[in-house]
Amino acid sequence: MTVTEVDIEYERRWKAMSSVEKMARCAAMFAWTRQQIALRIRQEKPNLTDEELKWEVALKLYENEPEVVKLIKEHLGHASP
Repeated sequence: MTVTEVDIEYERRWKAMSSVEKMARCAAMFAWTRQQIALRIRQEKPNLTDEELKWEVALKLYENEPEVVKLIKEHLGHASP
């Protein structure tokens, strides 16, 4: 793997951030990811309620964690229509 100038600049800027700034950046990226997943699901299933959509997003985010998926599916079964 070749290190590019972009990689070097990214690393420099990341190291220059405080812990608070790093956490804020991570939180913003997670929120953006959730939003993008929700938009995709909404296109595929336009009739979902907001509550159902919330749980569908969670299901996508945690799809590789069987115990979490089980809990999410339980909530999906109880989501109000």
